[in-house]
Amino acid sequence: MLASRRTWWRIAAEIEDQLLRPTIPTKRENKRGPAGKPVVKATGPCQVWSWDITDVYSPWRKIVFKVYSVMDIFSRQIVGWRVEEREAIARYGAPQVVHADSGPAMKSHLLREALTAHGVELSHNRPYVSNDNPFSESGFRTMKYRPGYPRIFKTVETARTYIDDYVPWYNTKHKHSGIALFSPSQVHDGSWKDVWKTRDHALQHYYNKNPGRFRQRPTTPTPADHVGINLPETKPARISA
Repeated sequence: MLASRRTWWRIAAEIEDQLLRPTIPTKRENKRGPAGKPVVKATGPCQVWSWDITDVYSPWRKIVFKVYSVMDIFSRQIVGWRVEEREAIARYGAPQVVHADSGPAMKSHLLREALTAHGVELSHNRPYVSNDNPFSESGFRTMKYRPGYPRIFKTVETARTYIDDYVPWYNTKHKHSGIALFSPSQVHDGSWKDVWKTRDHALQHYYNKNPGRFRQRPTTPTPADHVGINLPETKPARISA
């Protein structure tokens, strides 16, 4: 253990170039009146998936490439991308719920028929309400804020190559702040528990050597035991390691 988590955040803030961050467009105001608020909950992997589409830009005006991403909201693991070429259900099995925004592609009859054939329940967010699909929105922000993100892709092949490299990094290397700085794959397969034991041992050893640096004995964070969209305002319990 070299430093506390807060120290690393402070170091990162000092070296991060905010100018490299792209401008994220804001959602338009909903003028269609109130819509039903989606509420979904997952207590483990492969229960609820969230999917969305984002644009990545080409050098040519009005020409963009569409990036499709399907994410397991419990583990944050990307289970499918480039949907036109990959079939996520064949690899992971059908989830209980697939959540998406209310765009035409997400509400098409063809998609509904394909998912309901697998017994999947569909959930959609309210128009122009980004908080109803926070997991996919956050995943795309991570991709576009990552150092080295090219911002411009000359061809769809270069965009596919970038995404094919990015997804394995995100799933296995990225230490996600929303899941106690474990990687999505560790939470997805449960191996985070062994890593947690190593972390906790190091933290407790550090505390025993330097108790004066703490107000009380520290606890090692774990992922939440459940996640969801628009759940009641209650603090989720932590998983017992």
